[in-house]
Amino acid sequence: MSESVIADFVGKFNSEVAGRGDPIKGRIVLSQKRLVLAASEDDKLTIPLESIFDIAIGQVPPDLGDFFDSTVTVAFERNGKRLVAAIEAGDEKIEKFGTVLFKAVINGTETTVKERARVGGRVTDEPFKTAKLFLTPGNVEFRRSDGSFAVDLKTVSDFDRNTREINGKSRPVLTVRHMKDGTAMTTLAAMASNRKMSILGRYLRREYAELMEELKDVELTKDKKEVLVAMYSTGDMDGMPLASILGKDSSQVSMILQDLADDGLVQDGSDGPTLTPTGKVVASRHLEDVNA
Repeated sequence: MSESVIADFVGKFNSEVAGRGDPIKGRIVLSQKRLVLAASEDDKLTIPLESIFDIAIGQVPPDLGDFFDSTVTVAFERNGKRLVAAIEAGDEKIEKFGTVLFKAVINGTETTVKERARVGGRVTDEPFKTAKLFLTPGNVEFRRSDGSFAVDLKTVSDFDRNTREINGKSRPVLTVRHMKDGTAMTTLAAMASNRKMSILGRYLRREYAELMEELKDVELTKDKKEVLVAMYSTGDMDGMPLASILGKDSSQVSMILQDLADDGLVQDGSDGPTLTPTGKVVASRHLEDVNA
């Protein structure tokens, strides 16, 4: 291959192309343009990255057997048919390979992006601009000639996909609601390719689910929710005004703030306690609970 190799390791794999009963051991080689599953020099499956339309980590189609543990499943098109290949290796290796495969398919994709499409409750007149999309640890980056920006996945409250007309063409658009510098905002990103939008959606759902999983163990009492939502709604503030707003004793509020700091939802700022990015996401999710 003339293109550079991104990943090269030994594992097991099976595919609908091979029609084997059991997975076979061999080399898995990923470059910037293709994924090669090689059982031997004469027995290899080459999957061009541009033919891949879905990537799943930890899910195996039933017809490829139940012998797989840690897997990356790749869905691709070949001669007009939709096919699947499953790759198995150790947990850590598969996690790393899955992320690298997502990046190989997505990184450098041209997008049309509207940064700050909505700020707070206000719709802005920001134009759509061309940017190249890159996945980096914990972030989705949009690189533009006039300045790049990133969306930190920890600050995302939710995202969805729809279709809208941009420059006279109907495009799949990703709507991301997130926090930036303490303000809620919406970013819109459009792609020409439905295929890449679907793969990006799969990646974001996976990353987001992992972040939410980390928050699952945080026990939020009614008092904790009230403090988070008060800080989120009125702006971060020191203990006394917060106690007044909530009608609670200031020492009680201090204890709740300490618990929230232990949970990683509140941090000390120069003017008193402030919400962490994760705290803002959690607070925005509980606004309705407290206001109900």
